[in-house]
Amino acid sequence: MKTDFSAGKKWVGGPLEAIDKGAPGYGGEVPLDQTGERGWNLLREDMPLPVAVLKEDALRRNSGWMRDYLALSGAKIAPHGKTSMAPWLYDLQLQDGAWAIALATPHQIRVARRCGFDRVFLANQLVGRSAIEYVFRELEACPDFEFFCLCDSVPHVEQLAAVGERLRAGRSLNVLVEVGFEGGRTGCRTNHEAMQVAQAIFASSHLTLCGVEGYEGVVQGRSDEEQLQRVGGFLDRVVQVTEACAEQDLFETDEVIITAGGSSYFDVVVQKFEGAKLNKPVSMVIRSGCYLTFDSVMVKNSFSRLKKRAPTLTERLGELQPALEVWAYVQSRPEQELVIATIGKRDISYDDMPVPLHWFRPGTEPMRPSPVPGGHEVFLLNDQHCYLKVTADSPLAVGDMIGFGISHPCLTFDKWRVLHRVDEAYNILGSLRTFF
Repeated sequence: MKTDFSAGKKWVGGPLEAIDKGAPGYGGEVPLDQTGERGWNLLREDMPLPVAVLKEDALRRNSGWMRDYLALSGAKIAPHGKTSMAPWLYDLQLQDGAWAIALATPHQIRVARRCGFDRVFLANQLVGRSAIEYVFRELEACPDFEFFCLCDSVPHVEQLAAVGERLRAGRSLNVLVEVGFEGGRTGCRTNHEAMQVAQAIFASSHLTLCGVEGYEGVVQGRSDEEQLQRVGGFLDRVVQVTEACAEQDLFETDEVIITAGGSSYFDVVVQKFEGAKLNKPVSMVIRSGCYLTFDSVMVKNSFSRLKKRAPTLTERLGELQPALEVWAYVQSRPEQELVIATIGKRDISYDDMPVPLHWFRPGTEPMRPSPVPGGHEVFLLNDQHCYLKVTADSPLAVGDMIGFGISHPCLTFDKWRVLHRVDEAYNILGSLRTFF
């Protein structure tokens, strides 16, 4: 299929098809950017449920929030594209100033390249002959392609360099040393190990040392205070390694990248990285991905902690808003205080249980959902069924629609090939495709 760059837009996927979950089973194929022209409305039951929707106003507000935060902080962002795997959303993030798209796997790199994205930050190790060859060949074939990846061991440096040598690569691979911690995920456990990796990268003619990376999101503590302290100590190590590399003149680029920052502590990352003392210009790159859609539990709780840490920041920029909802029908009320809805683990994340936010009875006027009353709570999910404990006087009946808030956007997006953008009245404005 030929890449379509009409109207300056990148290719973001094939048309909506009747076999897509959440798509009407009639009308044939519809280009994703034309679904809004069909006059479809969620509350009028034009879409089969379950269906995942993105509230356009909240989505654009959140994107603008991060744009304003970057302007205040002086940081750059390479948002985690793995969160949504939706090129339409990548485009939105780049329009609002994203420096690159951060990814995690070779498949995700290929999706980004297929859709025309030229700067990719692999926040992971590039491992295996096929993946390494692909990147070197892509660099050779596409002068505009910029690629960055991580290393945390000398053997990995040697593997990358060996492929570059065998291919007689004309362009070198941009590599960052990854700093880790004992008991964590990837990353050099000590600063000494990190320096050995940095020196090995510097010694290779096919690799270019361009920065230092860490990921603080897996740092644990027994309390919020202890966790914050440990996050700060870890970020101090990232700065120490960066400064040591600069002292030894190991960086081979005009600008040094120092990067960390998932969706929970990006403000702390900026505070710590601002103090790095180098002999070259520095790019502070954070990598939050969940800010764009926010959520109703996990990311919301992280943002609440950010508000406590930096009240003046959030007072100035305002609040993020949940943009991603999954809607389902009430399919059964087999007991007075039990409702079964038509979503399950195949439709929505279950790190935390979904939150019932809105309900609507089809055919009623005005065509506007109401808040779900108190005392309604999801307590169990099967593959395709959702169990809600409800009050004895709950208004919910078979055929009613429920809009659920989610926890952890990454693990809701991956359950949908297509999501629909909606306005406040739940009119379909357009659709977007994911590539998990």
